[in-house]
Amino acid sequence: MNAFMNSPSPSPARPVLEDSHGAWDRARLAQATAQAAEALRQAGTRVLATVMDNRAPFVALDDAAVATGCVHVPLPTFFTPAQWGHALQQAAVDTLVVDPMVAAAWPMLDWMPLDVGGVPMRLARGLRPAGAAPLRAPAGTSHITFTSGSTGDPKGVCLSTAALADVADGVVQALTPLGVMRHLAVLPLSVLLEHVAGLMAARRHGATVLLPPLASLGWQGSSRLDIAVFDARVRELAPDTLILLPHMLRLWCEALAAWKRPAPPSLKFVAVGGAAVGAALVDKAESLGLPVGEGYGLSECGSVQTLNLPGESRAGSVGRPLAHARLRVADDGEIWVAGTRFLGYLGDAGEPGTPASSAPASHDEWPTGDLGHIDAEGFVHLLGRKSQRLITAYGRNVSPEWVESALQQHDAVAQAVVLGDGQPALSAVLWPARGADAVDLATAVQATNRQLPDYARIGRWVLGTAAFNAETGLATANGRPRRRVVLERHAALLGLPGPHPAPTATESHAERGAALHAS
Repeated sequence: MNAFMNSPSPSPARPVLEDSHGAWDRARLAQATAQAAEALRQAGTRVLATVMDNRAPFVALDDAAVATGCVHVPLPTFFTPAQWGHALQQAAVDTLVVDPMVAAAWPMLDWMPLDVGGVPMRLARGLRPAGAAPLRAPAGTSHITFTSGSTGDPKGVCLSTAALADVADGVVQALTPLGVMRHLAVLPLSVLLEHVAGLMAARRHGATVLLPPLASLGWQGSSRLDIAVFDARVRELAPDTLILLPHMLRLWCEALAAWKRPAPPSLKFVAVGGAAVGAALVDKAESLGLPVGEGYGLSECGSVQTLNLPGESRAGSVGRPLAHARLRVADDGEIWVAGTRFLGYLGDAGEPGTPASSAPASHDEWPTGDLGHIDAEGFVHLLGRKSQRLITAYGRNVSPEWVESALQQHDAVAQAVVLGDGQPALSAVLWPARGADAVDLATAVQATNRQLPDYARIGRWVLGTAAFNAETGLATANGRPRRRVVLERHAALLGLPGPHPAPTATESHAERGAALHAS
């Protein structure tokens, strides 16, 4: 049977997109794409960067880049000016298109007005001076995604149009039985997960993509979300599907439980990814009526590779591989992915590097750096990052993500980072869930320790100095902890070796947290 035979047929009456400028049918989007393509040709564009909110012109420019053979580099609005500058230089960008308000960040550029489907934009061309080094990217690159990563400078991942289409089709095939008609983009379109699994998949399925401004959804920067505004907008827009990061889901679950409010009735599926979710949070979401499915993927493989689906899910796993993906576990426990693969990192020559592994790799495979196993029914279970493994003073290998996941099964623990490389016992920095206090955290640590082997138990923990997010510098934009920064800021409290920065004058003892021993 054709996997897409149950997909809705494209209807002239159904908008392709809806944004703050109204509904965009196929004719309007095609016209806007033609306008954008002509502007790129006149500018002599070879590498296009965009910095804009979620809106239809992003889609038109993305389509225009493909039509004209340009490389598209979508940059998040939440990048710092230094990160923008790094990306523009590394990707040899010659043309930049931005929202009018964003243009003020580059007053030195000669901005030209650009009309994209009736929406005013700004275009700057000729960013690369004569004789400047050309783009160093593998042949076939059409899309470069910059991830914020765990350090200041983002890294460019080079992808082909065909690879992205394969991933989007895999998502479509998995979600076809749900009859999705409306997808709400709540993450920036510059984020690969939303771009591919949200925008591209929904369009290829024939659904309408809803693109409200991110601020109207409650976003304040990249890591602060007004959950009351978010909830109200989701109910107003009535989507069938959306994609969340784990911390967004946690905030929403806490709010729904506090409000004693049911989940929005329109939702058919809520995909969650970008970082570890955990069975406890998934269970809580489902008890509140949120149809959640945890997934797994990485930029190097074009985003989503596995997904828990309605009727085909397993608590604690990240789901089965989708149609485009093939996964296996090497002898050392590392997960390798095949089926879709990136072309290389920006600036690297030749094929992407392959770290050492206990198992041979085919040309099509990529080592994820993640540890895990695949159960008898094909569900993939993650155990943490290979590079993050801690080796205790007693020579025991411990994945911190494993222990962190166990801690976060408890309602009191919103976020956890486990440390202790070379130490006789592990330590943890904890951030409490709403309404939880130190007593609740201590109880959670004790309960977790009872479930863990002695070498993986928490011997000492402290209350974090701040929440783990991009604004505090303790996590990346998608919620992954910046472990070195967490260690630097909490080493003195934990009694661990490392830099011991003095607390600021405005930090109280309670704000810094008092070191506690877990029994």
